[in-house]
Amino acid sequence: MWQLTALGPDPQQRWKQRLEKSRSYSVGRSPDCDSPVTWESQLSRKHFILVVEEDVVTLKVEVSARNPLFIKGEEVTSGSHPSPDKFVVGKTTFYLNKVAATSNSPNAPFQELTFSQRELQQVQFADADRRLEALARLPEVIDESTSKEESATKLVSLILAGIRNSEAAAVVSITEENHVDVHAWERRNELEGVFRPSTRLVKDALEGQRSVLHIWEKSSEVGQQYTQAAEFDWAFCVPLKVADREKWCVYVAGQLDSPFVEGAQVRQNIQSDVRFAQLVGEVISSSQRMNRMEGQLSVLRRFLSPPILTALEETGDHHELNIDLLKPKECDVTVLFCDLRGFSHHAEASADDLTELLERVSGALEVMSREILDHGGVTGDFLGDAVLGFWGWPFGSEDAPLKACRAALSIRREFSRIQRDKDHPLQDFQVGVGVAHGRAVAGQIGTSGRMSVTVFGPVVNLASRLEGMTKKLRVPIVMDESTAQLARRGLAAEEGRLRTLAKVLPYGMETSLKVSELIPPLGEDSELTDEQIESYETGVEQFMNGHWEEAYRSLHSMPSSDQAQDFLLAIITQNNRRAPANWEGVIELPSK
Repeated sequence: MWQLTALGPDPQQRWKQRLEKSRSYSVGRSPDCDSPVTWESQLSRKHFILVVEEDVVTLKVEVSARNPLFIKGEEVTSGSHPSPDKFVVGKTTFYLNKVAATSNSPNAPFQELTFSQRELQQVQFADADRRLEALARLPEVIDESTSKEESATKLVSLILAGIRNSEAAAVVSITEENHVDVHAWERRNELEGVFRPSTRLVKDALEGQRSVLHIWEKSSEVGQQYTQAAEFDWAFCVPLKVADREKWCVYVAGQLDSPFVEGAQVRQNIQSDVRFAQLVGEVISSSQRMNRMEGQLSVLRRFLSPPILTALEETGDHHELNIDLLKPKECDVTVLFCDLRGFSHHAEASADDLTELLERVSGALEVMSREILDHGGVTGDFLGDAVLGFWGWPFGSEDAPLKACRAALSIRREFSRIQRDKDHPLQDFQVGVGVAHGRAVAGQIGTSGRMSVTVFGPVVNLASRLEGMTKKLRVPIVMDESTAQLARRGLAAEEGRLRTLAKVLPYGMETSLKVSELIPPLGEDSELTDEQIESYETGVEQFMNGHWEEAYRSLHSMPSSDQAQDFLLAIITQNNRRAPANWEGVIELPSK
């Protein structure tokens, strides 16, 4: 990998650019260039191009360049030039170096010292004023960095500012191929070229997750391609965790005051530097993990209720969410499917102002999802004008069906309240809710930054079918027999009531099922008394048993405001109050 370094006349005018192979980079004064050098007035807006290949970088001077470029003191105004290691425009010097990402030292370190966490915590900081001045720049590294690479570059600069005896610093990691990947590096003296981290030292630190110091005996036989070249005779590496599967470390190198230093003295001189690097790394690591966790939480808040989010945080480790809890698994779930009634009609009526319609639909979806989350559920997919919610994952719960029932009643209650407010933007919206209980696979798919929580299985399709039946059966909430049985046992009368509606065979399905309605308590958006509900269920039982004359009388006694009776009465009337000869008590639905 190649790197271009630009040094201006002012010490603050420093710039580095890593060059990827099979790419070209335009360099000039214009911010539109791939690599702008804004301080150099002698540069044209686009002065030259670097074409990067595997073993060579070709410099091509632009025809539009007004001022000369100098290579080895010779003026260059045009043409192509392969891999110049140094060239000048105006008062700015450019250095082109091939960065060696790896090195394998032939020599073992003269001394190797390791530092435990406990040991470093007891170290007292030396050179306190310099350290504090460097630490004051931490907010810049944490808050103003737009990427991990930029954060690494600022961290390297901060480490050099805080460690007086360091000559070079870098942020590095080990690749899957056991190569050292240099994310950012810097030397106090730019003109001495790049430095190459010791692969052995980096691996020792990262594999053991500990701070390690290597000291090399000076030797004229050691080649310049290694860290322990003449100008560096010590280096330490401090692990820095920045992501779940990505481990970086801070790498610092420098010189000793003498060719050989006893271990105890080394500890005294360098432990403070290691502790400082570790402290800075801990702060940045913690901040990045917190930011990553907050990013994950901001996504998950759309899907998960507060108790589940709390469990993810409490069972996690060191500012990490316990994402394992979100892995897909097979479990018993209760699924709620809620859909807006008459959406097609609203869409046609609002064809001239679809933005306004979208805002209203979004408001309706917000009401549905809020009630699901408030009752401990998980919001799955948003399907146009519908919301899918479910209970029983990631934690199994015997009262999952009851929570789903309470959420369904709350959704009905909220939309009934809205309909009574003539000025409310959602006043003309109605909803249908289907609730089903069964086996499914539920969990999170995607990545930590872009994820979706959903549920798969026949129970999901059934909940959708039940919601569709609300239109035919003319009731707001319909549930399957499994949910109804659980709700009858666990739902208090002051929370809600149930009544059997019919036994149906949904279109395209082979198994019939008994469906029920979930009704609010008396006086809360429902005028039906318990006696009337009992009379209705008697009529349904008579209907299923083929006693349609008796069923007609039982159902016809219901108040006219109750529309559920209309579905069965229409069937009874169409057949002159006589059940068909082959009647088995099941109504076959002709469509979804």
